[in-house]
Amino acid sequence: MSSLNSTLSLNTTFVRPPFFFITGLNNMPYAKYYYVFLCFVFVVSVLGNSFVMFIIYTERSFHTPKYLAIFNLVVADLGESTALIPNLIAMFLFDSQYISFDACLANMFFVFLFVTLQSLTLTVLAFDRLVAICSPLRYHAIITMQAMAVILTAVWAYDSVLLILMVTLITRLSFCKSIVVQSYFCDHGSIYTLACNDNLVNSIVAKLNMVLLLYLPLILTLLSYVFIADVLFKMASWEGRLKAIKTCSAHLMLVAVYYLPLMATYLCEIAFTINPNARIINTSFAKAITPMLNPIIYVLNTEEVKEFSKNIFKRKQKKNTTQILK
Repeated sequence: MSSLNSTLSLNTTFVRPPFFFITGLNNMPYAKYYYVFLCFVFVVSVLGNSFVMFIIYTERSFHTPKYLAIFNLVVADLGESTALIPNLIAMFLFDSQYISFDACLANMFFVFLFVTLQSLTLTVLAFDRLVAICSPLRYHAIITMQAMAVILTAVWAYDSVLLILMVTLITRLSFCKSIVVQSYFCDHGSIYTLACNDNLVNSIVAKLNMVLLLYLPLILTLLSYVFIADVLFKMASWEGRLKAIKTCSAHLMLVAVYYLPLMATYLCEIAFTINPNARIINTSFAKAITPMLNPIIYVLNTEEVKEFSKNIFKRKQKKNTTQILK
């Protein structure tokens, strides 16, 4: 091993394993029941997000910049659920915990792409609410369908470039220590720390991406609400304030559902030593539950979506009644 490490230090040989072994939950009783629960969460997420996608696509009144951004959030939710949970279930319910090197990099890219796309899209929605409340008379001039399409295209490009760089840098590493990944998917941090050559660049890029794709969007979202709050306090009418707050309530709930579990896990890791199983449950639950809750929050807290859902239900009920009478 020492001779191999000396060779690696001269950059003459790189060890690329044919596969990695994903540990998942170690020696935890009834762990399979948790994976079955995640399977249920996945089904609900797919059905809920598909329903929101369907109503935005079919109802012409939803063909607006705001709902274009919401549609993008739904795509991110579906993408995250699909990239993460089926693979997780296949690994741990069917004892297929080995994953090829290339498949592992692909899994890493798509999971992080859709997870961070959610945070960026929430920031875009915060900007939409900022303009709607702070400059209501200019809203339709500033937030057009073309402008929103350009913003969302820029978000996809920004996210993709940063993550392609992060994943590509994994290929410069040699893995002669271990192929055992202490996580439930091909987690970037768990993989680059296995390298036996210099991984400083990978560590820097990981931290930089966390700032640019999670913390910066959160800061911009919070700043948007600072300006919104300032405008609300200056409003003379309580009725106007409540109406403005109501238009933001669904978005604020989405921000809380997305960020609070992640931030709680990261802060606990800094303050305490977390059992690996506890960390896996916390992060996997947070990543799985957010795509499931997002469509529920929008259906229950957005008046237009709620009204459209009621109309669909009434039409279906009327159709069923007519068929019974016949």
